Amino acid sequence: MQPSRTAVRNAVLVGGAFLLATGIITGLVPTPLFERMVPRTALDYTFLALTALLAGAYVLQRSSLEDCDGDRCAYGGAASGFFAVACPHCNAVLVALFGSSWLATYVDPIRPLFGVLAIGLLGGVLYARRNSSG
Repeated sequence: MQPSRTAVRNAVLVGGAFLLATGIITGLVPTPLFERMVPRTALDYTFLALTALLAGAYVLQRSSLEDCDGDRCAYGGAASGFFAVACPHCNAVLVALFGSSWLATYVDPIRPLFGVLAIGLLGGVLYARRNSSG
């Protein structure tokens, strides 16, 4: 079944909005507003691009199904994708609660795990729905 133009448009908008908003908020897209305290890496950009792409694919797939089971996993995947690329030192609340050294020691090293979780959750929902629908 061919997706409608509206579904494709919505998928592109969601994927693009996630990419742009997350990129700006996390400092992966340089802005004059603030400087990111954690170095930008190729892995950060990879997780950002894959999460945005899978979020768009999720919206496209969701528009063609009547029963939309798995939304929580998809939302969790998008949130994990955000945390995978976010700078923990740039979040004033986290720094106030835990301290900069604690964040550098314990949170920063596990950020890639959030990226793997994001790809797994979003990809898993897409895969499970594809197999169950046809």
